[in-house]
Amino acid sequence: MPSDHLNATISALKNGLTSLPLGSAMDNTETWQQQFLQSGLPGLQDIAREIGNLQSLLTSGALSATAIGNSLSMLGDQTSQISRQAGDDLKKPLQELSDLLRKHGSDLLAHAAKKQKK
Repeated sequence: MPSDHLNATISALKNGLTSLPLGSAMDNTETWQQQFLQSGLPGLQDIAREIGNLQSLLTSGALSATAIGNSLSMLGDQTSQISRQAGDDLKKPLQELSDLLRKHGSDLLAHAAKKQKK
């Protein structure tokens, strides 16, 4: 897992979901998905499948805050599980990534809930 790519992903997410152009987000997720699918590790392959789900949601045309929020939260949970098994050099950045994914997922779910109440 290249730490430069990990740090770039964390940095992009810190700027907020809407600061990422869709094309850049798709390129980023595609890179992660390919690495994880080729890893041979079930936990990483599960993340790769969820990344594929997220990509489908982002390109479907009708964006669903609830579905995207659930996917980001799932990715956050999966990343947290992987971080526990990671080497010391990756534990902290993976946990930070996990926290950011969960935060953005939770924010989207809260936004969707507010819209439904109106």
